[in-house]
Amino acid sequence: MQVFITGATGFIGKTLINSLLAENHGVIAAVRKYSNQLPAAVQQLEIGDLATFAEADESVLKRGVAESLSVSDVVVHLAGRAHILSEDPVKEQSHFDAVNATATIKLAYLASQYDVRRFVFVSSIGVNGNQTKQAAFTEDDTPNPQEPYAVSKWRAEQLLTTHTFAKPMEWVIIRPPLVYGPDAPGNFASLLSWTKKRVPLPFGAVHNKRSMIALDNLTDFITLCLEAPAAANQTFVISDDESVSLSELLKKVAVAQGVSAKLIPVPVWLMKNTAKLLGKSALAIRLFGDLQIDSSKARTLLGWKPVTTMDQQLRKMADLDKNETF
Repeated sequence: MQVFITGATGFIGKTLINSLLAENHGVIAAVRKYSNQLPAAVQQLEIGDLATFAEADESVLKRGVAESLSVSDVVVHLAGRAHILSEDPVKEQSHFDAVNATATIKLAYLASQYDVRRFVFVSSIGVNGNQTKQAAFTEDDTPNPQEPYAVSKWRAEQLLTTHTFAKPMEWVIIRPPLVYGPDAPGNFASLLSWTKKRVPLPFGAVHNKRSMIALDNLTDFITLCLEAPAAANQTFVISDDESVSLSELLKKVAVAQGVSAKLIPVPVWLMKNTAKLLGKSALAIRLFGDLQIDSSKARTLLGWKPVTTMDQQLRKMADLDKNETF
């Protein structure tokens, strides 16, 4: 197949591209600007910033992507905005919507005009909500996004599933939780760094349950969704087999790195109250709350199962880190 990918230079995109090339698929990477990070076999298409893409006229967009989309079988849309840049909530939501919703539906509509068969959209489990209370999240839950990023992803999903396209085109929506793997960004990278340095962490009493997904598992599932007939016009919540507490995760990370975890059992209520006073309630939910996923639909409908365990992925991360260090 010929696969058109956005977000190609990102954390997920680079690994997905390597997997696709290994299976002899052709790859066209829509990038902001040319990148030396991508393999030579990848055809790069400079489309600029997604915010600009969202504002551009259709005639302008066609000139930029027509040739590439006309030879593509599938679009995998990974690119988006994840970080808050403004303290104005209305302005911030508008920025998220432009990049994550408007740009998404514009790309999807263009893809349909050029006979792209399927549009795979990587959304977020945040569309379901930011924590589970009793039951694990499933695809049948009423969406309950709590933050601007998740709201914009939900709006993109709504547009994608209800829009009248120029020509018939299948869609697939994937809602992953936190993704971990080599070069993981954000909070996960910080946890790895602290554990590696054997910094004492106040999380010894945290016994929550959170579902995550290994990068290798997510890219494997995306690849399956490129062609699987049963995936057409379906939404999937997806995760590893096991859910872990923050303290269990840090212990696993330490084992993979060959060090001992230094965890201090500070009461969770105390850390939550402190986070609230500091205006970090959302971070506290991510660290201490439950977020479990039931991904049985993917297993039943598509016959999918994770290709790696959490321990194996963490070991791979540690090994790559050691190789880069030395």
